Amino acid sequence: METFTQLFGDLLAFVYHCFDRIVIYGYLSGLSRPEQVVHFFRNVVGVAVVDKEVFSRRTADYQAWVEAFARNHRLPIEWAEKGVRKEDHVLPWQRRMARDDAYGVYFIFKSMEQGPSFRVSVPKYATKDPNYRILARQRSRFTHYYFYLRDETLGPMMMRVASFFPFQTTYYLNGHSFIEQELKRAQIGFRKTDNAFLAVADVAALQAAADRLSPAIIRGRLDYWTLILGPKFSTKERKQLNLSRFYAIAQIEYCRNFIFKRNFPIHKLFERSCELGLWRLTADKITEIFGTRLNRRMRGKLATVIDRIEHGHHVFRAYFKNAFLKQYEKFATFLRNELVSNNLADFRLKKGLDHLDAVRQRFQTITDRFAGFQAQWLNVHVDFPLLQRLALPITIGAVRYPGIKIHDPRVIRLLEVLLHGGSHVGGWTAKHIHHAVLTTFHLSDSAYRPNQLRYDLRKLKGHGLLQRDGSRYAYRLTPKGVQVALLFLFFHKRLCGPLANSRFHHRPDPRHQPASKLEAAYHRADKAIQQIVDLLAA
Repeated sequence: METFTQLFGDLLAFVYHCFDRIVIYGYLSGLSRPEQVVHFFRNVVGVAVVDKEVFSRRTADYQAWVEAFARNHRLPIEWAEKGVRKEDHVLPWQRRMARDDAYGVYFIFKSMEQGPSFRVSVPKYATKDPNYRILARQRSRFTHYYFYLRDETLGPMMMRVASFFPFQTTYYLNGHSFIEQELKRAQIGFRKTDNAFLAVADVAALQAAADRLSPAIIRGRLDYWTLILGPKFSTKERKQLNLSRFYAIAQIEYCRNFIFKRNFPIHKLFERSCELGLWRLTADKITEIFGTRLNRRMRGKLATVIDRIEHGHHVFRAYFKNAFLKQYEKFATFLRNELVSNNLADFRLKKGLDHLDAVRQRFQTITDRFAGFQAQWLNVHVDFPLLQRLALPITIGAVRYPGIKIHDPRVIRLLEVLLHGGSHVGGWTAKHIHHAVLTTFHLSDSAYRPNQLRYDLRKLKGHGLLQRDGSRYAYRLTPKGVQVALLFLFFHKRLCGPLANSRFHHRPDPRHQPASKLEAAYHRADKAIQQIVDLLAA
């Protein structure tokens, strides 16, 4: 990652890394196995026969509580419609909570989904205990509740609760929402769109806030909302079973965000990264990035693809077992490298929430390697279409400015005069520039008229190469204009001219080469051009 920031340091505004999406499962630690469930109902609740009716009563009680909770708090509760994205549907309510700076539940969805449950069956043969029933785990289809809420610490989040025993819960968090809450408490200015920070007053504070997301903070908030919104157990039941939730990471995304100062380089860098990644990121390179060795026993995918299914634009993916690295550009402002894992065992990591810091360290290392490989690939000579962009006309507001051609002698002469006159305080007026052009190149008034000069000055100003001195009609080259002027002049007079003459008219004999560093460099450039031509023709 350091190599990447060094390579594009002049284009980057800031870089930060954090957890993005975190999906956590919550299990009831004392009621996960069938024998524990039987013990709970028979010895704690006092039910003689553990049958379907026992589970149905618990489900009905919880569903009635959810309906009463929504009614008492005047919350909308609806069935999720097929084809409707839940996050988009609840967005108006979420914005209203943010506008009112309120916290709590603001929407409830009901959905029929598959989830873990228990199957009750009567033994095939009679036993000594007539109330004995066989319990087995299964997955069945029943009602799940989606609670959309805004938390003071974690920001907007979602909690899904299964309405059937053992009431498994799922929590959907976003690390960017946590960072937003931290920056607000510290009163640090920032600009955030969706799940990305595009500007911040203190970059160090942004990264410090991202690093503060810890298992203790997450567990505290999940315990609180599980107590408020989860299934209800009596005080007696809690005391005898010591009920608690075990939190396990089901899916996790860790991202590095490269925020650029200008929009133009992002697409070109991403385009070039995709081209090089498809060719250079082979199976052995993928395993090297993920910190393992390639062997025949390795299962899962090792491949690179480009798809267009997320965010409406292209996404580059490098797959490793059940995980993948993806890169995409977003909002024409930042480039994101994101590592997504659905099974932490692929990285020899434990899925318990307590191991979140180990996940952070491992994922930082992997994204570091990926950024380092990309920096190595991008640190080459590539096509940079500056000349093509200058040659195209541009429209600013209602004004259309013609393009600037590198072979236009009028532009070359004008840039040379402006470059040599760059030391004049306050710039040059159009009259002085016109006189300097005519005098320097021995031109007549009819060869270069004042109207032609004004036309050329207008083009340079429209492309950002020329600026006026305040309200005066005096001109000077901008920093970009100085670089373009030097590029044009060096290309014509010092590089293109001598090399073109040596290749098509007179090639100097290297045996009688003068002791000149510049001439030696020309000979090396001429030889290198011939080698490039031979390589491209091969």
